[in-house]
Amino acid sequence: MKLDRVSDQSVELRLGQLEAGAGIDEAMRFYDSLPAVPLDFMLGDWRGRGLPTNHPLDGLLELARWHGKRFRSYEDVDPLVFPGGGALVALNPGLMPLAFGQKHPGLFKNPVSAFLFRVFQPLMRTRKPKARLRMSEYRGVLSATMIYDDLPICDVFRKVSERIVVGAMDLRDSPQPFLFVLERETEARP
Repeated sequence: MKLDRVSDQSVELRLGQLEAGAGIDEAMRFYDSLPAVPLDFMLGDWRGRGLPTNHPLDGLLELARWHGKRFRSYEDVDPLVFPGGGALVALNPGLMPLAFGQKHPGLFKNPVSAFLFRVFQPLMRTRKPKARLRMSEYRGVLSATMIYDDLPICDVFRKVSERIVVGAMDLRDSPQPFLFVLERETEARP
């Protein structure tokens, strides 16, 4: 066990270095070095943050005050959880202009857009799950994957430690994945 703890610490240290800013090639080498994640491992609540790699979506979720993801079961996943009205609320990713934001990131990365997002956020709320959890093969590794219901997006997870995973958001027609980090907040509830 002690060896695993030391190993987790060194991997987390490397992740911290990459979070200071890295190119996509360096970040993907790190991602590819990480082990697969079993489905059960993802159940629970996770806090999220971006892993900057010069992707057009870098910083966009943070500007919008993204909180993270919620995995209640394999069939019941909230892919986008935000603070709203004193609680955490799930938003419908199908109502977000991700493709437009990826093509024109400058339009969304400013305080005015962030304010407008918060104003219109109540219209994007949902009580229905908007993704599922499955195993899929990505970059030669079979790992837990969140599949969006209404968008051509899969988030494929790799394990950093017992409390941290890195996700690669595989978007159709995107030349590179958008990388993010999830840190466990709660264990799965029975």
